Amino acid sequence: MQVEVVAGLDAVLERLTSGSLAVAGIDIPIGLPERGPRACDAEARSLLGPRRSSVFPAPVRAVLGAATYADACAVSRAASGRAVSRQLFNILPKIREADAALARAPGVRGRLFEMCPELSFAMLAGAPLRFPKRTAAGRAERVDALHRVFPTVDLTGIPTPRGAKPDDVLDALAGAWTARRVLAHAHLTLGGETDPTGLTMAVLA
Repeated sequence: MQVEVVAGLDAVLERLTSGSLAVAGIDIPIGLPERGPRACDAEARSLLGPRRSSVFPAPVRAVLGAATYADACAVSRAASGRAVSRQLFNILPKIREADAALARAPGVRGRLFEMCPELSFAMLAGAPLRFPKRTAAGRAERVDALHRVFPTVDLTGIPTPRGAKPDDVLDALAGAWTARRVLAHAHLTLGGETDPTGLTMAVLA
């Protein structure tokens, strides 16, 4: 089992283009609406129940051009009637990166998919997990769930690469399991509408 931190999404796109990766999941919104919420976000929050706060509703596309948090909130309110959270604004550069990358490399659309670690863990465990991932109880829950699909891997012994945290490693493994499901056409799809640029707005688990 190999876990690594890459410099940016281009490294993932290169592997998808070369065929060294068949599919890849990222915990970043793919496909942005012009107005209102995405169906996949609402469906994910509904399925997660008590863990729904782990799903940040994707911003409307116009927010990508915002330079400040105040600008982002103003643009979002005008288009959807609500502001964006500070947490979502903090990942806005990553959303811009993914959006630009998929515009440059349309050939990987469908093979680079959006996933939500908390939703994947809920699918693994059969129900939303009870504890936050950064607590000892939450880590134990997630390790137990992953043991069901990676029974021969010492999940507590995987080194955490520089630039990541222990819970990031577990999230990545949940993403790897989801990618297996996508390849086997055994995954859950939430949403599925197309945004104005042709990207599918869906979360896979």
